[in-house]
Amino acid sequence: DACKEIRDLLLHDKKFEFNPKDGIDNPALSLAEDTGPPHGLSFHADAKDMEEPRFYLLSKGSAETFGFSLHEELGCRGHIIRQVELGGVAQRRGLQDGDRLLQVNGHFVDHMEHHRVVQKIKASGNQVLLAVLDGDSYEAAKALGRDLSQMLPADIRPRLCHITRDKNGFGFSVSCPEGMKGTFQLSVRQDGPAEKAGVPQGSWLLELNGDSVRSISHTQLTRKLKQSGSKVTLLVASSAVEEFYRLRGLRVTAVTADTSWLPFKARELHMVKGPAGYGFLLKEDDCRSGATGQFLWDVDAGLPAEQAGMKEGDRLLAVNGESIEGLDHQQTVLRIRANDDQVTMLVIDPAGDEFYHSIGLSPLLSFEDSDPA
Repeated sequence: DACKEIRDLLLHDKKFEFNPKDGIDNPALSLAEDTGPPHGLSFHADAKDMEEPRFYLLSKGSAETFGFSLHEELGCRGHIIRQVELGGVAQRRGLQDGDRLLQVNGHFVDHMEHHRVVQKIKASGNQVLLAVLDGDSYEAAKALGRDLSQMLPADIRPRLCHITRDKNGFGFSVSCPEGMKGTFQLSVRQDGPAEKAGVPQGSWLLELNGDSVRSISHTQLTRKLKQSGSKVTLLVASSAVEEFYRLRGLRVTAVTADTSWLPFKARELHMVKGPAGYGFLLKEDDCRSGATGQFLWDVDAGLPAEQAGMKEGDRLLAVNGESIEGLDHQQTVLRIRANDDQVTMLVIDPAGDEFYHSIGLSPLLSFEDSDPA
């Protein structure tokens, strides 16, 4: 075999489908049964025998894997799905050996370095939305010089929006069919807080402060909004995005969302060690989630850490592009010292850490949205 494995990532899932417009669990739809892409989302494939990309939402428990390996192989192009576990979630959902990975949570990845694609999947946590193309169609498209990104819909991502109330409220109103739970469409006031926070006009409300709204009534939603105080976080989807997921029997989840509108961002710090070192102290402590984390303290004025933008109490998320999740204190220290005189760290401040914990997402996702790679 001319293809030789260079790297792999062991990944795994459980099926979960939801129709946000109807507010009920929806049986899975076979992609082969799709009559075509929804209105406003089109695919382009010029070769008559070329298949369309397939979409899979994979979910797993914290102690599980996604049930396949992602390979970069000599003599073969693309990020290749391999070792799909028989009876595993990936296999049950339809992933096949030799499929090429095109998209992770709405991000086109075919052009990315392999380790960056692996990082995107890891940053996604226990859920990930993948778009794949079978190997034959992938090679045919490459041979024809096709732009693979044009075979995918332009935008399949919902949006996370954090809204601060002004004297007139949050700047949106909610409509709901009488007697129906979980179906809420938003009317957004021009120049109001919701519009400034990125809420699209006419979008569908899917989550409020990290909780699904699919089983609550309009009265219950109104009560929850009042209980939110001066700030609220919404997961919303345009009609085109909602239709895309619904026609494929996929649940719209926050892990696939565009987080670029959120005010809380992970920060990348690049430091070159000076004569007195980097100028910070790494301490292990409990995170808000209850897990153990690595925190940055005693940031010395005028030294590389402060100059790079490090703040007291920042939590360390990644070192030199690799997540430190699962590493203990000593392993993290060794990772930092791996390059003698320089290091790149990804950190989140306490307010941002608290926010992402409150909505059940990893702060790494905010960096994935800001990273052009």
